[in-house]
Amino acid sequence: MVIVKYTVEQKNNWDEFVRNSKNGHFFFQRDYMEYHSDRFEDFSLMVFDDKDKLISVLPANIKDNILYSHQGLTFGGFLVDDKMKTETMLEIFESLKVYLKSQNIEKIIYKCIPYIYHTKPSEEDRYALFRNDAKLIRRDVTTTIDLENRIKYQEQRKRSIKKAIKNELLFQESKDFKSYWNVLEEILNNQHDAKPVHSIEEIERLANLFPDNIRLFVAIKDNKVLGGTLVFENEITIHTQYLANSFEGRNVGALDFVIDKLINEVYQDKKYFDFGISNEDAGRFLNTGLIAYKEGFGARAVVHDFYELEIK
Repeated sequence: MVIVKYTVEQKNNWDEFVRNSKNGHFFFQRDYMEYHSDRFEDFSLMVFDDKDKLISVLPANIKDNILYSHQGLTFGGFLVDDKMKTETMLEIFESLKVYLKSQNIEKIIYKCIPYIYHTKPSEEDRYALFRNDAKLIRRDVTTTIDLENRIKYQEQRKRSIKKAIKNELLFQESKDFKSYWNVLEEILNNQHDAKPVHSIEEIERLANLFPDNIRLFVAIKDNKVLGGTLVFENEITIHTQYLANSFEGRNVGALDFVIDKLINEVYQDKKYFDFGISNEDAGRFLNTGLIAYKEGFGARAVVHDFYELEIK
């Protein structure tokens, strides 16, 4: 088994493997990962077997002799295909420790890929982490709807959706990311004294690179955007990103209206509808108001686990 650091010459090989993996995500494609290459020192790894066949990849970066999987992404451990078996993953971890020690790397911070992004069971790495005495250091909680086995909306959400319909809001997909970003930035600044992680230039570039995966949906009244969300779409799971609801939008149920349309019309044939995390302080603080809003649509807890593995 051979582990090598990713180079640009391996781009096509990497991307093809990600596309065919059983626990992949479009943001593991190199065109997505490279958008923030100026912020992170990439140290992504590729694992080949004794027949020189690629059997796994690990999106990663390095900082202060620590390997992270990957600080610029929400999650991402070893990506694997149908042929991966638990014994093989144990061998990969043994090879990984030897390789990282040779690179003077002292430990790895490993973010597991939540099962809702697996098209097939893919937790070989979790068992390998346990076998290697990795330490759980952080646990975020995301909220997810199982679209094949739903929980009913709370009454407050139902009332809000009815209010939006009564006010004749228009639901539509939009390509005008710039206008939405202006609304989003104003809301984040006024309500949370915050800014979007992505700049408008980054989002427009990524949406152009991945038009089938990054989509924007909004609620409009009198040609004015009142609320909406960016959506990251994968094979079985969609993830809302940058939810926004203006002051006027809150009064007429704009965001609830958009979410309901996505759940019951646009993405009714997907398996999971994921709202994202409601944590701060490495998972120790739960934003109870935010998670209660998401749970109002019938979403329930799925954890994002982070492990620390010392390289000895």
